[in-house]
Amino acid sequence: MASSSKAGSALAALREDLVGEVLAPEDAGYDEARTVFNAMIDRRPAVVAQCADAVDVVRAVRFARDLDLPVAVRGGGHSVAGAALGDGALVVDLRRMHRVTVDPAAEAVRIEGGATIGHLDRATGPYGLATTGGRASTTGIGGFVLGGGTGWLDRAFGLAVDNLLGVELVTADAERVHANADENPELFWALHGGGGNFGIATALTLELHELPEFSIVLLMCLPEFGPDVVRTFREIMRTGPDEVSGAVLYLTGPAEEFVPPALVGRLLCGALLTYAGGEGDLRKLAEPLLALPHEVELAGDMPYADVQCMLDVPFGLRNHWSAEYPTDLPDELVDAFCARADGMPVPTRSRQILFPQGGAVAAGPHEYPVPYRDAPWAVHPLGIWADPAEDERAMDWVRNVRAAARPWSGGAVYLNFIGDEGPQRLRAGLGEGNLLRLEKVKRRYDPDNVFRFNHNIRPV
Repeated sequence: MASSSKAGSALAALREDLVGEVLAPEDAGYDEARTVFNAMIDRRPAVVAQCADAVDVVRAVRFARDLDLPVAVRGGGHSVAGAALGDGALVVDLRRMHRVTVDPAAEAVRIEGGATIGHLDRATGPYGLATTGGRASTTGIGGFVLGGGTGWLDRAFGLAVDNLLGVELVTADAERVHANADENPELFWALHGGGGNFGIATALTLELHELPEFSIVLLMCLPEFGPDVVRTFREIMRTGPDEVSGAVLYLTGPAEEFVPPALVGRLLCGALLTYAGGEGDLRKLAEPLLALPHEVELAGDMPYADVQCMLDVPFGLRNHWSAEYPTDLPDELVDAFCARADGMPVPTRSRQILFPQGGAVAAGPHEYPVPYRDAPWAVHPLGIWADPAEDERAMDWVRNVRAAARPWSGGAVYLNFIGDEGPQRLRAGLGEGNLLRLEKVKRRYDPDNVFRFNHNIRPV
C-alpha cells in the first residue's frame, strides 16, 4: 500500500475524475455499498468506485494499480463466496451500468456489466426474444455468463456462454479490449467459464432466440410424495422435448397467496415444469405429475421475465450453497435426495433443488471450460436463513445433501453454485485439462493476480 499522503492525493483525484461516486470507509453510503447478497460476507474494502461507464472503470483500475490495491468487481453481488468484495481492495461497482440494447434484426443484445437478469429479460421480452438467463432476476449478468450460465432455457438454447458473441473488457493494465471469435480468441475462450479472472466485463453481447410463448406448471405436494414426484419428473425429462425444463425442490411453504394457510411454514415438495411454448402442450407433458396427489396447482402461460422472479430471495440473509452433478439419477439417488430434505432448516428460505440438464446443454460446444455440461442432473442445496444461531445446522444440511449425491457424481461442478471449496473443486469446475491453458491466459492478462476474489485462477 502506498503512503497515506500518496493514497490521500490519489483518492482525491479519483473523486474528481470519476463521473460516478467514490466511497471510502468514512463516507455516508459506504456500508450500503459493501452489502452483498450473502449476509455472512462482511468485508471492508478500501474504496468503492461506483462507475458510470467504461471510462470510469479504466480510471478506477488505474487508481488501484497506482496504489497496489487488488480489485474486486461487483455486478449483481450475488456470489455466495462474496466475490464482489475484498478487505482492503478497490471495489469496481458496476451497478450504475445496466443499459440493455436489443437488436431484434440481428437477434442479439448488448448488456452492460452491471445489469441483472431482470434488466435483460424485461428488455428482450417485448420483442418475443430471450436468451438463457439464471433462475433469479436479481443475479448479475456478468458473473452469471462468464461463469457458464445455466437457467430455465438452457435445455432449449444452451448455456449462457454458448450464446456469448463478444465481451468488452477492462484488463488489469487498465486497457480496454474486445474479445470475440475473431479478436483475442484465446481470451474469448477463457471467458467461457473462467469467470472474472481476466478483467472487468463492462459489456457483453449475447445471441437471442425467438420465445413468443412461455408457460409453467407448478405443483406443491406433501413431502412424503417426494420420491414419486422426482421419479415422475425424471421420466418427463427423459422423454420430453428440449423445450421443457424445470426443477424439483423442497422448500418451506411460502406465503398464503400460494398455499393454504395450514401449509405456510411447513416443508413441502414442489415440482416446477417450464416450457418454451404454450400451456396446452405443457399440460399434456405434465399429465403424469398432475395425476399425483398435490395440495397446490398453478398452470398457465406466463411472461418469461415473471417466471424469473419466482425464486427471488431478498438480499441480507445468510447463505451457504453447494452442488453435485450426477451422471445418472437411479432410484437409490432419488431416495437419498428426498431423505435429506428432513434435515433442511424450516421455516427458512432454504431450498433443496434438483435441476435437469441435457438437450442443448449436452449438445453444445465441448471445447469451453464448462466440464459439467455432460451431466444430466444437478443437485443444488441452497441454505438461506436469517438467524446466525442456525449457521451450523444449515451448513451441515448442505454438506449432507451434497454427500448423498456424491456417489453418483461425475466430479464436475458449476462454480457459480458453490463458495470457496478448495483447489480440487476449482479444478473440477474448470476441467483438469483446461486449467493450464486458463493459467496461461491469466498470465497474459493479469500476471499480478489483481483480480483474485473470484474462484481464482493463478497465473502460471
